[in-house]
Amino acid sequence: MIYHWHYTTPEGLSDLEMTSDGKFLTGLWFTGSRGAGKHAEPWTDLQLPIFDETANWLDQYFQGKQPDFTPNYQIHHLTVFRQEVMDILQTIPYGQTLTYGQIAQRIAIKQGLPKMSAQAVGGAVGWNPLCILIPCHRVMGAKVALTGYGGGMANKIALLKLEGHDVSKFKLPK
Repeated sequence: MIYHWHYTTPEGLSDLEMTSDGKFLTGLWFTGSRGAGKHAEPWTDLQLPIFDETANWLDQYFQGKQPDFTPNYQIHHLTVFRQEVMDILQTIPYGQTLTYGQIAQRIAIKQGLPKMSAQAVGGAVGWNPLCILIPCHRVMGAKVALTGYGGGMANKIALLKLEGHDVSKFKLPK
């Protein structure tokens, strides 16, 4: 069974939706975002301890703090490549960014390859089922361009501002 809970975010951000298998957090996405289609339905609305733990993490995050714990989560349907990308995303510190190309370069070095596709990395980043918690909003295009974000560009910009970025220094999409 899949369980669901709604989280109300601070003004300026879309609200968040969460899913769980009853024990682990399995989904976190902005309401109405492109990312919503990644999450299986039907579900049952039920407040669970994992949702309370995740809400506590989000409360701290939205107060401008980097929480010192991570809610228990589980990601289903991971390929080896997606796991590599998710692992790198989790190393991006609060308030910092990486580009798709930098992530691709790290994977290429790790695998002993001459090159890795930044577009392939983009596909794996876009697959992330746990926005904010696995900080895909901290990934930029080449030359610090703000590129597509499954949670919506307005949410990406708001998250980056929250983490102390001067978004006027980023190249905005047309």
